[in-house]
Amino acid sequence: MRPNVAVVGATGMVGRQFLSILAERKFPINNLYLYSSKKSAGTKLNFEGKEIVVEELCEENIKNKSIDIALFSAGGSTSLEFAPIFAKYNAVVIDNSSAWRMNPEVPLVVPEVNPEDIFKHKGIIANPNCSTIQAMVALKPLQDKYGIKRVIYSTYQAVSGAGVGGYSDLENGYKGEDPKKFPYHIAGNVIPHIDVFNETGYTKEEIKMIEETRKILHDDSLKITATTVRIPVFYGHSESINIELKNEFDLKDVFHLFKNSPGIILQDDIDNYVYPMPLYCAGKDEVFVGRIRRDFSIDNGLNIWVVADNIRKGAALNAVQIAEVLVEKLFNH
Repeated sequence: MRPNVAVVGATGMVGRQFLSILAERKFPINNLYLYSSKKSAGTKLNFEGKEIVVEELCEENIKNKSIDIALFSAGGSTSLEFAPIFAKYNAVVIDNSSAWRMNPEVPLVVPEVNPEDIFKHKGIIANPNCSTIQAMVALKPLQDKYGIKRVIYSTYQAVSGAGVGGYSDLENGYKGEDPKKFPYHIAGNVIPHIDVFNETGYTKEEIKMIEETRKILHDDSLKITATTVRIPVFYGHSESINIELKNEFDLKDVFHLFKNSPGIILQDDIDNYVYPMPLYCAGKDEVFVGRIRRDFSIDNGLNIWVVADNIRKGAALNAVQIAEVLVEKLFNH
């Protein structure tokens, strides 16, 4: 038995990536339904050689289709309005926006990290922030083996994380055009500001990383701080992660741990200049880890460098992997 699948926000950057990954991974689909705003409705998108007409997102176009799984990437306000409507008609929504992530009734899932949480859903499952996802894949093995006391995130995030507008600002910035998405030129620049600032001086992106990490790792006692930065790279978020572990470690064991953990590719051969870089991680499914070394300034301190494609693993792929776990359990047994 194959599920009926919907993609909401199908004409956007992540929506198109959903379609590409569903096809690549040969995801089992009975009927595929594509939705967008009224403005983009009527667009035709190709999926596995067939043209599918994108429908306007409204309850009338949802209720009679027996949709089993709905992949959402259409923004927070759309998710808040329409995810409960899909759930009402018995679909499981996997939402890529920030709308549901911190709702205590909604599981926040990275399949390599907390797949058991998928089945605690009440119709909606949240996909974490792109920068959180790759960090979780790297931190989970460390948490399981040594325990984690404190985390310091410093991110170097690609412009595609800000959508088509961010991508265009970098492309057009090299032609000398003024930015439309970012407050400053991103070409040849670094902007220490992602999303809006709050009264503490942190940005929303930084708070997301802090809160989502605690929720996914099921540890509200974790001490975490973050600085998130936009850099002039099209695809691939990079992260310097400084970790204070609860227990002592042997560095060789840490290398071995990353080498044998799901979803991770170890790239750490400094004699031959081998380390993760966004240029070589774009288009890849895995999270790349390197520059592994002790932090000598603190007991049980560790530094790692983590890179992943933010549109693939950081958004569309993670959601499809959640859907694969659902399908395996619900449709193959």
